[in-house]
Amino acid sequence: MKRLQFQDLKAFPNQLTLLRLVFIPFIVMAVTDNPPHYPIAMSLFILAGVTDGLDGLFARWLKQKTLLGQYLDPIADKLLLSTLFLALSVEHRIPWKITLVVFSRDFGILLVSTLLYLTTELRDYTPSYFGKANTAAQVGAVFIVMLNELNDATWIDHVQDILLWSVFGLALLSGVHYIVLVGRRMRGLPPPSATST
Repeated sequence: MKRLQFQDLKAFPNQLTLLRLVFIPFIVMAVTDNPPHYPIAMSLFILAGVTDGLDGLFARWLKQKTLLGQYLDPIADKLLLSTLFLALSVEHRIPWKITLVVFSRDFGILLVSTLLYLTTELRDYTPSYFGKANTAAQVGAVFIVMLNELNDATWIDHVQDILLWSVFGLALLSGVHYIVLVGRRMRGLPPPSATST
């Protein structure tokens, strides 16, 4: 099995992913400051999104796809989005019930994945279409919530409601689908006797 290598940190795509992690505390500070600095938060959030797109592009272009990058990229995305959902809920910009569903779903998936990694041969943790849709909805929701603080157009309120409830629904749906997906992947594993030889 391919193992994580320390030199993977030198790969440029992984450095971009690490840079995205560095942005997180600064975005949170901009959101929770008194008064909040939403132009700064929005700019850093967009920049983080750019690095998210570039790390995958450079990984293919430079042929620097690594095991570390496969794990680090979704972790960086989850940390960024979950932290911002929490910060925006603290600031009463996102309802707590939506943030709690997001956290419960992500924590459940993290817990199950960790247990399976430690106790089974399962190494396929690629997200489903529902999981990708949920992440896209979360990105859109965070963006539109911050945009709503910079622009008082009525249409933004409507789009914000649609995106936030889409996050709520997709979090529940993708969580259930993840359980089904893991069950299928587990059934595809060879029996313990076969893996021990």
